[in-house]
Amino acid sequence: MEPNFLKLIEQFTLDGEFQEIDAYGTGHINDTYKAGFNLNGEARNYILQRINHHVFKNPEGLMKNIEFVTAHLRKKILESGGDATRETLTLIPTIDGKSYIKTNEGHYWRVYIFIENACTYEVVKSLDHVYYAGKAFGNFQRLMSDFPPGQLIETIPGFHNTSKRYKTFIEVVDNDTENHCSSCRSEIEFVNQRAAKTSVLLDKLIDGQIPARVTHNDAKFDNVMIDNQTGEGICVIDLDTVMPGLSLYDFGDSIRSMANPAKEDERDLTKVNFDISVFDQYTRGYLENTHNFLTSEEIEQLPFSAILMTYECGMRFLTDHLQGDTYFKIHRKNHNLDRCRTQFKLVQDMEEQYDEMVRIVQKYL
Repeated sequence: MEPNFLKLIEQFTLDGEFQEIDAYGTGHINDTYKAGFNLNGEARNYILQRINHHVFKNPEGLMKNIEFVTAHLRKKILESGGDATRETLTLIPTIDGKSYIKTNEGHYWRVYIFIENACTYEVVKSLDHVYYAGKAFGNFQRLMSDFPPGQLIETIPGFHNTSKRYKTFIEVVDNDTENHCSSCRSEIEFVNQRAAKTSVLLDKLIDGQIPARVTHNDAKFDNVMIDNQTGEGICVIDLDTVMPGLSLYDFGDSIRSMANPAKEDERDLTKVNFDISVFDQYTRGYLENTHNFLTSEEIEQLPFSAILMTYECGMRFLTDHLQGDTYFKIHRKNHNLDRCRTQFKLVQDMEEQYDEMVRIVQKYL
């Protein structure tokens, strides 16, 4: 049943007269709408979003995270003379001063200012975009580098705990409740062959070789707003998974999402490949904003993180397929299996070009 949008927007301190509302974006998890208003003859737009509380079990804690992070970013942006309404998300308070509402049906809603004259891309259009996206995510980590990670909750506990993801995967395979395993033998074997890699970064965290940081944890290309005029990455969005993590999670996931010229669910795997030029330009932009605070071990692990995050994402798609598609939204039969196969093809390509990835990192140091 469609939400009562008029009742929802009346509970937020929005400027202007309501005009229209439409579904917006291509996100897999939350329900997102663009709400148009008229303020003294000028258009004023907002993003209205329902948080998926089945995925995010603690919406109140999640919103507290976003309040902390956006306030910290806003302070840093203003101190440097930037435009905080375009360079970070801006929450619109409710009429009682909160950052969200909870409906009688148990749904959680929030509103952001819509960032005008900028957009996101599912597929990389130019190497300039890649470079600026690298700068944007690097800048996000730089601005948050002095914020104590322990002040944030884990919105999805163990989100990038690849070892834990693998254990879950094995349990799902053993149970095979949907009887899908027989048609996915090669994909299951692909995961098992690389099981030893799942604990590498976590072991380094435990040993103190790399530090915990405030990280985005879903640093995909389509989570950077690209300015329509300049092509620069101006704002990192989708902050639901911002929590304590590793800088390497963000770098690796960015490469995973950007270095494939095909769509994430491309069924023709001949179109799927790892574009080393994308890795080159993203690394250039990223290190420009991070080389002063990242440790030498973090920098050394950048190429490996790309492989691990791509492997983890493919494993998550495969796990969801085997469980009956309960996490990611699907639009066709075997959709998550198709997504899984594109990720595993990328992993293979990255493994073959690993030495060149290492050389690129050293070049930009």
